[in-house]
Amino acid sequence: MGRKKVAVLGASGSIGRNALDVLRFCHDDFDLALASVHSKSVDLAALAREFPAAAVAASGLSREAVQEAVPSVKKVFGGGPEAVLRALEEIQPDIVINGIAGSAGLLPSFKSVELGAVLALANKESVVMAWDALKANAAKTGARIIPVDSECSAIFNLAARHGARHVKRVILTASGGPFRTYSLEQMSAVTIEKALAHPTWKMGPKITLDSASLANKGLEVIQISKIMEFSPHIIAVSVHPQSIVHSMLAMADGAVYAALSAPDMRLPIHQALHFPALAPSPWGELDFDMASAPPLTLSFEKPDMEKFPMLRLAYDAAERGGFYPLAYNTANEYAGSLFLKGAIPFLDIPAITSRTLERDWNAPPGAEFDSAAILDAEKSALAAAKALL
Repeated sequence: MGRKKVAVLGASGSIGRNALDVLRFCHDDFDLALASVHSKSVDLAALAREFPAAAVAASGLSREAVQEAVPSVKKVFGGGPEAVLRALEEIQPDIVINGIAGSAGLLPSFKSVELGAVLALANKESVVMAWDALKANAAKTGARIIPVDSECSAIFNLAARHGARHVKRVILTASGGPFRTYSLEQMSAVTIEKALAHPTWKMGPKITLDSASLANKGLEVIQISKIMEFSPHIIAVSVHPQSIVHSMLAMADGAVYAALSAPDMRLPIHQALHFPALAPSPWGELDFDMASAPPLTLSFEKPDMEKFPMLRLAYDAAERGGFYPLAYNTANEYAGSLFLKGAIPFLDIPAITSRTLERDWNAPPGAEFDSAAILDAEKSALAAAKALL
């Protein structure tokens, strides 16, 4: 069949860097056809040297600036968020790995399914905000959407192997983040540096902050309920600090199947690239004979919804449907950006999100399938969150 063309969006972020590692390992099967960044011209230049045949795009730089950074590259795209969309349209990749952080990844997700590509999706906001529309568009073009987040990937792959219709309960694991053992009083005074010091994973600032507030797990609850068509009522979150068990499925016959591996994002990316096949990889294997490792201890505990209200709010949004998940995501993203600028304290993130969700976010009939209506709802949710300040 030949090598497949792969686009890596957000190539300078944690997902993007891990994806490039996977492509280096799987060079006989895949070619990097497009790499995009926001504005890191240094990273673009390094990518161009290593992958001279790939096109490059930068949404935060002009085309001239991109051309100056990578003068040897024939195809360059710059000049605003549309640069990535133009690049996808011209390159026509077989697979798109969307590692763009936040709602900025939504339109590239739409473009990917419009082109009929396999969308390896690490941008969970695309699902939370616009799953119905994405799914409908994918059905028209034959595109396939595969989640890449470690826990969502685990559930997706377990269900594919054991049958989603037999699932009785989903156990979505969470590391608990850096504030798992903090009191509410301690959390009221946390710093940006502490919020970005994740105990297990190395990720970008947005997702690391979301992990500290458990908003990331809330987004995954919504994501799993949408992609897998599971009721939020059967999705439980279990805090698992070791991040070895990446989620579990409890089946109707009483058996529980779990996905275990060392915490390494390259494994779910590798799985998404090869799905539904299983291909050899050097990532994630656990040492059960303990010959060269400390004892493997696994612990689980119930999340504290009082200390981490973002998780409770996500369940509420998932159950209410309509544009409530979108409003949850938008308010959290806005409040999180303020915290990272030092403008609000950490506990104002759930406060702003909760107050935003007090408004009516029911969607008119068919609005969830309308990309224009989705973008309008996002603007309204952002305005509502800003008005709280």
